[in-house]
Amino acid sequence: MEGRTTRRLTPTLIVVAALTLGFTACSNGDSSSADGSASESVSASSPATGATTVGVTLSEFAVALDATSAPAGTVTFNVANSGPDDVHEFVIVQTDLGLTELPTDEDGAVIEESEGLTPVDEVEDVAVGASKDLTVDLEAGNYVLICNIVQKEPDGSMEAHYAKGMRASFTVS
Repeated sequence: MEGRTTRRLTPTLIVVAALTLGFTACSNGDSSSADGSASESVSASSPATGATTVGVTLSEFAVALDATSAPAGTVTFNVANSGPDDVHEFVIVQTDLGLTELPTDEDGAVIEESEGLTPVDEVEDVAVGASKDLTVDLEAGNYVLICNIVQKEPDGSMEAHYAKGMRASFTVS
């Protein structure tokens, strides 16, 4: 009986060992680029397709990014709302204006179609605890990422998420 078990395991072990060696051989562990120079690791992941993924956390009242820059090309923003209370949105505008210099209306919402701003794309209505992805092609330049929701508070005042700090700078090179 012992001999039969050994014979059945031996081919399986050989296959596992061969696969392990094959995967190891395909990965040289070197982070050099095609020109031989070493590449720096960034917070955003860069799959083989050349696309970049950036994690975004929306909360009262901040836009937190796991990377503040990316190479030009396809960028996917994984947008999650950690709340604790409000629905948020994620808006990308290209601009050379400063983070706090975007033009706003009387309620504090950014006027996305203003001179000096180029709207790129957005994800609306990200509920607390929910996540949505936004994939865009970005050219080199400066961007501001905002939540542009304005909501009426119980006391009748208007609460502009951008004005309360829901903004982040992002650079594409």
